[in-house]
Amino acid sequence: MKFFTGIVLLLLLSCSSHDGDKSNAATIVQRSSSLTQKDTPNPYVTIDISPMDMIYYPVDFPKLKMSKAVEGSPVMRIIYSRPHRQGRTIFGELLKYGEPWRLGANEATEIELFKEVTIQNKKIPKGRYVLYCIPKPDSWTIVFNSNIYSWGLKPDPKKDLYKFLIPVRHSAIPIEYFTMAFEDSQTGANLIMTWDEVIARLPLNFK
Repeated sequence: MKFFTGIVLLLLLSCSSHDGDKSNAATIVQRSSSLTQKDTPNPYVTIDISPMDMIYYPVDFPKLKMSKAVEGSPVMRIIYSRPHRQGRTIFGELLKYGEPWRLGANEATEIELFKEVTIQNKKIPKGRYVLYCIPKPDSWTIVFNSNIYSWGLKPDPKKDLYKFLIPVRHSAIPIEYFTMAFEDSQTGANLIMTWDEVIARLPLNFK
């Protein structure tokens, strides 16, 4: 009889233990779910839909330097934010022709030259500049400005240092995100600027 009673007690304890495990597991899942939902939003900053990017010439200079493929400083770099099209017509509608545009979003776009370069026979000393443009249907005016560390673009003609008129061409394949990139040229590099169906190139000479 005592043996039988012991077995019954063991069975009851076993069932109770399993029920407790299920209860604990459910509690853990609930807490985990609650924690995930609570922590999903960033409590420090909002997520920016126009991410900041940085480009170098030589292209991928930091990676090249880490692998010891290059030494010293890059020729130049650009810091800018990348708005996206979202089905909109960009040039002529979102960006009005003849009005200054920051060449990006958020903070003013900046170019840093680590050595002197020449653009359209004008020598540009090394230094840091705001870069913006004035778009027209078939050309852009690229402006180097001294008002660095600024948000947005509030053009002050008194701080415009250099201006360059460059042609643009149109592509049948629209670009979703505004993009800037460097490509090699025989005398230095071209700065490519493209968004929607428009592509512009600014030649920079330093070789």
